[in-house]
Amino acid sequence: MYVIKFGTDGWRGIIADEFTVDNVKRVAQGTADFVKANFANNLNVVLGHDCRFAGELFAETTAKVLCANGIKVIMAKGFVSTPMISLGAVKQGAALGIIITASHNPPAYNGFKLKAHYGGPSSPAVIEAVENAIPNTFDTPLKSMETLISEGMISYIDLETMYVDEVESKFDLKTIKESKMEFAYDAMYGAGQNVMRRLFPEITLLHCDYNPGFDGQAPEPIHKNLTEFSELIRISEEIDCGLVTDGDADRIGLYNKKGEFVDSHHIILLLVHYLHKYKGMNGKVITTFSATSKITELAKAYGLPIEITKIGFKYICEKMVTENVLVGGEESGGIAIKGFIPERDGIWIGLTIWEFMAKTGKSLDELIQEVYDVVGSFAMGRIDLHITEEIKQRVLAKCKAGKYAQFGSYKIEKTEDLDGYKFLLGNGEWVMVRASGTEPVLRVYSESSTNEKATAILEATKAVLLA
Repeated sequence: MYVIKFGTDGWRGIIADEFTVDNVKRVAQGTADFVKANFANNLNVVLGHDCRFAGELFAETTAKVLCANGIKVIMAKGFVSTPMISLGAVKQGAALGIIITASHNPPAYNGFKLKAHYGGPSSPAVIEAVENAIPNTFDTPLKSMETLISEGMISYIDLETMYVDEVESKFDLKTIKESKMEFAYDAMYGAGQNVMRRLFPEITLLHCDYNPGFDGQAPEPIHKNLTEFSELIRISEEIDCGLVTDGDADRIGLYNKKGEFVDSHHIILLLVHYLHKYKGMNGKVITTFSATSKITELAKAYGLPIEITKIGFKYICEKMVTENVLVGGEESGGIAIKGFIPERDGIWIGLTIWEFMAKTGKSLDELIQEVYDVVGSFAMGRIDLHITEEIKQRVLAKCKAGKYAQFGSYKIEKTEDLDGYKFLLGNGEWVMVRASGTEPVLRVYSESSTNEKATAILEATKAVLLA
């Protein structure tokens, strides 16, 4: 029996290997049992899928199992983004939102995400309860989609239009469109493509086509996956900012006018700067263990409370549901802000930055310099080590036992282990080692004053870890 476990953001597996119709039925049954036990008076679920291969098949399989348990399904027609499902769960007053997606994982994967009634990731406690309810097998007879629709158990909803209406009500799109700035968007063949085409048909669009294999590329918005978009911006010399979103459009990447990647650390800082300094908004700033220390510095400079959580947006979401949070964001590009649902949303965050640029008439680099004027410049680095399980466990054991004293010439002054192992090297520099929660990968992060120095720390650390 394949043991189904949810990682930092849902259950994911390779299609036709772990992620099969039979296993999806098991997860759907565990989810149904949770809903019946906790939402007996609200047996309604919003369900959809993104652009991945067989998304419709797996979504319909999930719907049939839920209906077999007496749960009505409000289903998106066609592919949708994760934020659309979360918004739909709130607007429809559903017990849960479910989206079939593997987010930024390679094309061979699909996945199953649970969204809470408040419009964000389900809490770790809910995930654990669903995991514990997943049966070893599933053999209940299921009705056809046609029968369930005729019985009123399944209805369809236009979540895309619902989302577009929400954007149009919250953003100054007129100022963005009438500014003298040129913008571009790369969907990475993901679920944000239709929305951005509707909102900004006149901008430069890339990879906004239906391609469930993502042209063989993992739809993760990091620079090494985006060289075509970067070069397009660099050559054009007219595009002021490029926005990228991942497969299910909840993560963001940005490019400046020179085609240079702007990471999520800088985006979080820009958001705090814009929302507090320009718009007069207040609230706690929350970020994860792998984010730049400059976020803490900026929050303190502006008199805003700051909190560091474990990695995984669900930990940020928990705080956003119960506290006054201005910005919550993580290194991997998942960011949410006050005034919307407690959900990361690449398009929503991108439009916030475009609005900032349009209203001030300033370039992305000029706005980043405003942040640097407060906290100083910095650079982040990250490499993903695809290694054997044996090597990974050996490295983690050494980290836990405190066996590392230095990486090359970089001496370790202090170690923190909130989530992974962060080695403080002095002068604001650090390197962090953490195992991925969804892939057979060891992630290594670094921070220094320049890209060259951050890269040097990574290379020195890699050499020691793999020795």
